[in-house]
Amino acid sequence: MRVLVAGAGIGGLTLALSLHAAGIRDVRVLEAAPEIRPLGVGLNILPNAVRELAELGLLDDLTAVAVCTGELSYYNRFGSLIWNEPRGRSAGYRWPQLSIHRGRLQMVLLEEVRRRLGDATVVTDARVRDFDIRPDGSVRTVVGQPGPGGVSEFEADVMVGADGINSAVRAALYPGEGEPPWNGLLVWRGSAWRTPILNGKTMIIAGDERRRAVVYPMSRAAGPGQPVLMNWALARPAAEQDRPARADWNRVVEPDSFLADFADLRFDWLDVPELVRAGGEAFLYPMVDRDPLPRWSFGPVTLLGDAAHAMYPMGSNGATQSIVDARVLAHCLALHADPVTALSEYERLRRPVTTDLQERNRQLGPELVISLAAQRAPDGFVDVHDVIPATELAEISQRYARLGGFDVATVNDRPSYDVPVAARGVRP
Repeated sequence: MRVLVAGAGIGGLTLALSLHAAGIRDVRVLEAAPEIRPLGVGLNILPNAVRELAELGLLDDLTAVAVCTGELSYYNRFGSLIWNEPRGRSAGYRWPQLSIHRGRLQMVLLEEVRRRLGDATVVTDARVRDFDIRPDGSVRTVVGQPGPGGVSEFEADVMVGADGINSAVRAALYPGEGEPPWNGLLVWRGSAWRTPILNGKTMIIAGDERRRAVVYPMSRAAGPGQPVLMNWALARPAAEQDRPARADWNRVVEPDSFLADFADLRFDWLDVPELVRAGGEAFLYPMVDRDPLPRWSFGPVTLLGDAAHAMYPMGSNGATQSIVDARVLAHCLALHADPVTALSEYERLRRPVTTDLQERNRQLGPELVISLAAQRAPDGFVDVHDVIPATELAEISQRYARLGGFDVATVNDRPSYDVPVAARGVRP
């Protein structure tokens, strides 16, 4: 079985490792970037995905460069607590929730792919241009590369588009789709070294209906009083004409160009403008996603991660669901002799879950509690339960967890996606 993966991001690299663990060793990962560097900002990986990484033998390497998140807290714009809940092992999961820099996670995965599958597995400066399905069911992929002729061809039995929100594979399957839809929000993201806030393991989301700040630590302090790497993200509405063109996504902007709109987000335990300025630079993005698709798989070609189901960054489900996709897809390919049957089973298991999450995130996901507090108590509150009953707050959180398959019972009790040795190599 030959598997070609477009995209060496979190989902694509996890897929390569999962295929190897399932006994599928002929894997090639194509990355459009000339060089894979530890770029990006923070990610939260929920326990359902951490379980999958742990089953690949990566938990120790990851916890060495991450924070095991202990709790999640929502605040209004005055710094009053709306909702607090334990996370990870503190909530009863058998696996932690990890707050980690995206680049660090990607490097751990990349190093393991090269160690387990070989240095030639990941091909950089290789952008998918086109592909076609041959009469024998194999896939011929044309890839733009430097050098004489400027193109190469790869043949595989399965091709997976794990190449992000602007996926070339998805564009070939849905040529009329166009640009990702924008919800009118701009997002500024960055990181900064500073002393820990609260208990040093808390993710906070604070604001009102129009403005949000997300802050959490991504590294552990070297000692008492030592700084940690803090992730921050700020969001607010913008005029349509202010949407960055795709070429300007992830561009650096000066903090003073947007901080006036967040100047009052100063609390006893966190000064948001001070944190942003401490980082020295910010990256600007439009908050975009993709419309849910009626179908991911076409014969031996399918989609994974953001290429399949890019969603708004609420609820920590972007990278999380990409990791779960990868594990389920590898499991299906290992257990079904026919690739088309395997991809159909993968889509049956994964597309309904991620479609529901895409739609729920468009309704603010679990961050709905901040909007409810702002609507019902625009001038603040003394006791949040006078504004939102405790049962309503708990149900919003629990419903979202069940929807995404990361409630405690589901994560702890469901069968593993690891493929038993006796079931590997079922193909002729």
